[in-house]
Amino acid sequence: MSNLIHIDEEYKTWINNLSLRFKQSQIKAAIKVNSELLQFYWSLGRDIVELKVEERWGQGVMASVSHDLQSALPDVKGLSTSNLYYIKRFYVTYYKLFAKLPQLGEELGKESLPQLGVNISAEKMVFNELMSIPWNHHKYIMDKFSKDMPKAMFYVHQTYINNWSRSVLLNFLDTDLYERQGKAVTNFKRTLPEVDSDLAQQITKDPYSFDFLSMTKSYNERELKNALETNIMRFLTELGKGFAYVGREYRIMIGEKEKFIDMLFYHIPLHRYVVIEIKTDEFDSDNIGQLGTYVVAVNHQLKTDRDDATIGLLICKKKDNILAQYALEMTNIPLGISEYELSKLVPENFKSSLPSIEEIENELNSSNK
Repeated sequence: MSNLIHIDEEYKTWINNLSLRFKQSQIKAAIKVNSELLQFYWSLGRDIVELKVEERWGQGVMASVSHDLQSALPDVKGLSTSNLYYIKRFYVTYYKLFAKLPQLGEELGKESLPQLGVNISAEKMVFNELMSIPWNHHKYIMDKFSKDMPKAMFYVHQTYINNWSRSVLLNFLDTDLYERQGKAVTNFKRTLPEVDSDLAQQITKDPYSFDFLSMTKSYNERELKNALETNIMRFLTELGKGFAYVGREYRIMIGEKEKFIDMLFYHIPLHRYVVIEIKTDEFDSDNIGQLGTYVVAVNHQLKTDRDDATIGLLICKKKDNILAQYALEMTNIPLGISEYELSKLVPENFKSSLPSIEEIENELNSSNK
């Protein structure tokens, strides 16, 4: 026991109870279930806050807690002083979500977490998500949004439902996904049943971020589509969960005319085809006629009785929201309009500023003399 507070019996009792609680949860060096570890972290964070540990035992107590827990649990990682502060922040960030169930973590700790689909409360479903993503993911989210609980919980939810890796999460933490989600100008409320319109709106973003592309400022429409095709897996990640790739430049016959859809997807949860047209210039109302024609053609030629009505999405470089809204009011076809961003563009003179192969070889030859 550390010298700082070893004479305090209440403190020693608390440390012993913590180590017992940990062992009873069967969380050892090789953690059996991630949710068990997070439930222990949750209960520890709650103790630190509700027992007012830092006020009661003074400055430096977190280092003592770390030392004494590691002494009691020598094979367990994750009990460093810095991690204890993350554990405290974990509880402080989210505890208000469960005000109606103050002992939620303790109750669920007695048995396995409930599975989604079971008749459980909304609070328990949220708690299930919170306890189901990796701890390092939580740390990245808290580093950015510990003072903005709704935004932090948004990223927890997206990580949970999309099974995001660390790199994917870090990418979206830097792309303002929270602000962009569901923000496209659409007519879904008017053209789709209420339950479907809400879901359809949720799959949209405005703007879409194409920062994963390396392009020059002078790119044209074909170059953009080729780049998206090359990076189709990352493009699918930006679109969101549920999109299945059908094809690019998808050939479809309309009367005697051969037409090509920029990109065709199928959204599995919505049971709908999604036609995506990409324009590298500013939105014009004429674009709606082309997109709507493709949507109707897909409904006639590809849609089956098991599919719901096709959705169209126009992604353009720039749009006037009033013009977009007026254009959408002219049609009963479910359409949406979003912008895209290419903020990480390669400068136009980038290639010209690079040395040629001959210049590099000459430099190497001269340095070897």
